[in-house]
Amino acid sequence: QNPRRTTVMAGPWLLRRVVHRSRHLFATSDDTQTLYSAFYRFQCHYATTVTDAQVCNRNENEKAKWLTLPPFNATVNGADLGRELAGVKMDVKENSTNTMTALKWVQRCCPELPKSLVQKLFRLRQVRRDSSNVEEQRPKRVSAKESMNVGDRIFLPITVQKFPSEKVVDYPSSEEERKFVHSLELYKDPEIIVVNKPPGMPVQGGIGIKRSLDELAAKYMRHECSEAPRLVHRLDRDCSGLLVMGRTQLSASALHSIFREKTFDSQNEDLESKKRILQKKYWALVIGCPRRSGGIISAPLGKLVLDNGKSERITIMSDVRAPSAQYAVTEYRIIGSSEKGYTWLELSPLTGRKHQLRVHCAEALGTPIVGDYKYGWQAHRKMKHLPLPTSVLNLGVQIPRQKPDPFNLRLGNGSISDKQPHLHLHCKEMVLPNISVALQRAQVVSDADLVDVESIKLVAPLPFHMQKSWDCLSS
Repeated sequence: QNPRRTTVMAGPWLLRRVVHRSRHLFATSDDTQTLYSAFYRFQCHYATTVTDAQVCNRNENEKAKWLTLPPFNATVNGADLGRELAGVKMDVKENSTNTMTALKWVQRCCPELPKSLVQKLFRLRQVRRDSSNVEEQRPKRVSAKESMNVGDRIFLPITVQKFPSEKVVDYPSSEEERKFVHSLELYKDPEIIVVNKPPGMPVQGGIGIKRSLDELAAKYMRHECSEAPRLVHRLDRDCSGLLVMGRTQLSASALHSIFREKTFDSQNEDLESKKRILQKKYWALVIGCPRRSGGIISAPLGKLVLDNGKSERITIMSDVRAPSAQYAVTEYRIIGSSEKGYTWLELSPLTGRKHQLRVHCAEALGTPIVGDYKYGWQAHRKMKHLPLPTSVLNLGVQIPRQKPDPFNLRLGNGSISDKQPHLHLHCKEMVLPNISVALQRAQVVSDADLVDVESIKLVAPLPFHMQKSWDCLSS
């Protein structure tokens, strides 16, 4: 039966009301001034009786205005894990400090919200935080760069639930498309998924692109995972081969860090002695033959803007100190050559620059890749198209069966026997750390040693047009 008593700060309206009713008690203005001073000096409080039901209703009404995110937990930092696997030494202080900011935590908990909206909420000071280590009656405003502590909760305006996440055209599902996309899968574990990208399929959406591999993966490759696979690196649209995607945000962050750190570190590493934690090997059919059977190409690349900004081209920069020059290294060796004017090369990019292999083959070696009309159009004008030998036609069993082509990729042609061959560049082999095992160790032991984490070797068979060209030159 005892009501709950809550102390509330007296407002100016209360002070005016008390003074107005007490004017007859004071004979002089000095007495009135004394009363004002007493209120301001002692910051008078008054007690009011509030029932528990009224307090609960008020708290429920306040909570109804906010969207509560899960409490922050001390998870493994994917970027730090990737740098450690890549062999980058990190300071103890850098490893021990928590780098998760309020902005990153909101983006992790609400990946469907546009980044522009989340940043706008922080700018307008509409994000609140309830700290676990401080007893507070109400959540306080938090800035985007403030670090999160274990147990902290973030509150967003409830109106964000009505905001459309993305304006994406939802194409109807097709059983033929699903079977085709699933046929591209080469490897899958709880953290990553690896596909053999067909030539002609764009990796990421953009202007004029209706269907991309990341969109198809989000639709057909979720399997038992609640998150959609995320890209960690890219292949050119006309290039084929191994493409790795992270199945969770944590694994994608670790993989992206590995790909990025190996690009930055390759310019300082000993190419002969140092173990490479990430290895990529491409097969390419080039026009002509390099002067040497193998070697290392170290030529910086830069971008040239053409046609008043309508197009661009990557080229080897003569001035290494130019602002647009990017360090690029490629290791190559000859797999096989033909008297018909073609050579098979194995290319190992030690850096990840745009069009690196295509430019190094065309400009550094003088042997453009077959089907690369952007950097080797002059060589294609003189190229003689070889008819498919009768021996290959009679051995139809050796030619791989063509897959269904629901996306009109023209997978049935494009070899050197056709008038307009496809790009003959294929990511055939890749060696990378076992992210799944590394994450399991890091989650069990905070300072686990990840140096001896086993590696995964992935191999992707040649696409139809390259296999057809191989058989044609081998006959």
